[in-house]
Amino acid sequence: MIDLQEGVFLKKVITYGTFDMLHQGHLNILKRAKELGDYLIVGVTSDDFDSRRGKINVQQSMMERVEGVKETGLADQIIIEEYEGQKIDDINRFGIDIFAIGSDWQGKFDYLSEFCKVIYLERTKGISSTKIRSKNNHLKLGLVGKAKRLWKVANEAVSINGIDIVGTSGAGYDRRLKKLNNYSFDQLIERVDAVFIESDVNNRYEQIKYSLECGKHVLCDLPMAIGRRQQKELLEIAQKKDIVLMSGIKTAYSTAYYRLILMVKSGEIGKVLSVETTCTSLSESSKLSNYSENNIWSAMDAWGATALMPIFQVLGTNYVNKTIISKKIDSYFDLFTKMDFIYKDAVATAKIGKGVKSEGEMIISGTKGYIYVPAPWWKTDYFEIRYEDQNKNKRFFYELEGEGFKYELVNFLRAINHRRTLSYTGNDVLEEISQIYEEFYNRKGIIRI
Repeated sequence: MIDLQEGVFLKKVITYGTFDMLHQGHLNILKRAKELGDYLIVGVTSDDFDSRRGKINVQQSMMERVEGVKETGLADQIIIEEYEGQKIDDINRFGIDIFAIGSDWQGKFDYLSEFCKVIYLERTKGISSTKIRSKNNHLKLGLVGKAKRLWKVANEAVSINGIDIVGTSGAGYDRRLKKLNNYSFDQLIERVDAVFIESDVNNRYEQIKYSLECGKHVLCDLPMAIGRRQQKELLEIAQKKDIVLMSGIKTAYSTAYYRLILMVKSGEIGKVLSVETTCTSLSESSKLSNYSENNIWSAMDAWGATALMPIFQVLGTNYVNKTIISKKIDSYFDLFTKMDFIYKDAVATAKIGKGVKSEGEMIISGTKGYIYVPAPWWKTDYFEIRYEDQNKNKRFFYELEGEGFKYELVNFLRAINHRRTLSYTGNDVLEEISQIYEEFYNRKGIIRI
């Protein structure tokens, strides 16, 4: 390739990688790639691209990984890889002569030989980011809650290097957890470094408090506690003991949902005037007549926090008035609940049901357009930004593996390693959700139908 400014021929080489926790193997690949030519371009994968292709157990942020490559002094230029097919675009754009990659990708990129020479570089044996992550981030995790829910968590945790499921503690039996020992709560806490809690809402505060006081990190579904006072207390204990306490609504950690929230806050649809969420399910509805005996969650327990989260994340928690209307079977179990919030210059509605079914969509309305997330929006992998002029509509798709538990588990592991809670919900949201649950259970201001 002729450099027009210098008037000399430069043989350009390009290579790509995540370069997580930069190690000697990475350095060897970069050195060998550098030796192949005169100018080395290194493509570092973005966080989003890694997530979309299933590489979620990355411990460092994109900027940290870019800095690591930069500090080697081997890269003449660093670019970001953000989408499938970018390699061809980059080869043509930069006038690349040689594409170099590790031998573990042997044959994978032969199709690029149409555009430049492809060379597979021998990898350093015995060294890999996966092994380093597993060695440095070994976490013994316990699962607390209903067996029929926990098997999904255990199943997705298997793919995360550095996490070992020690056992479970909770009600019921599920054959899919038969390989895991079931302990009493005290016994489980003695054996683990951290716990994932998705137990009955009324039990969580005591379980979290005990775990934190025993020096264990906690990842818990929302609400963590009933009432703002209890939630604040738990956060204070975690901060005092330098222990990670993180919210576990899996939706919050999906790439699509996170990008959606960022787009809303950046003004993509203008000023937001309305947020509407709906979460319902018919599962277990046939057992509602004896729900207490079957340990079935009510609509509020099952869906309340999930439906409220985007409302408070987008509009904040400083609403001026709210109305909660609930169809209850008795003083505890609600079949359907509708929550309306009035802000100074916006409104919001959350509809939840357990034993009743509706379209599980989310709509965020703004002065320039609106965001539509089809059912089930809580498993966000696709959304649309719609405008008055339909020709300007935008569609976004991000792959979501499984139920999404692995994404929150990876963030939990990162938080523990960095001793910094990387929760995407915010303490004000945690406290407000806990407060609404307290008012709901105490029947404060609830309209019954």
